[in-house]
Amino acid sequence: MARQRSLPHFRVPATPPAAGPQCGLCERTVQATSRHHLVPREEGGKYGPTVDLCQPCHSSVHRFLSNRDLARRYPTVEALRQAEELQTYLRWIRKQRVERISNRRGRR
Repeated sequence: MARQRSLPHFRVPATPPAAGPQCGLCERTVQATSRHHLVPREEGGKYGPTVDLCQPCHSSVHRFLSNRDLARRYPTVEALRQAEELQTYLRWIRKQRVERISNRRGRR
């Protein structure tokens, strides 16, 4: 019986996943983003500038900052990235692969 010669196994490299949207705050590539009004609608920002944020960042912005603070102190994405109230969160989230987090807005 003739021994069959085996062919070398070639691995086809996996196709890299399509790059998703990027969060405007943590700058991670994520599956989905939502529109955040830099000046909240309730504070006169209905037609103002917006930024696309991932769900964890969007929830956390509203968890740690009031609409009044967002309108008066953080009307740009650059200012929002520098918000002292978000620094611990931003250091943590930039290392995460998490897409969704559960944090309930505190009662004010």
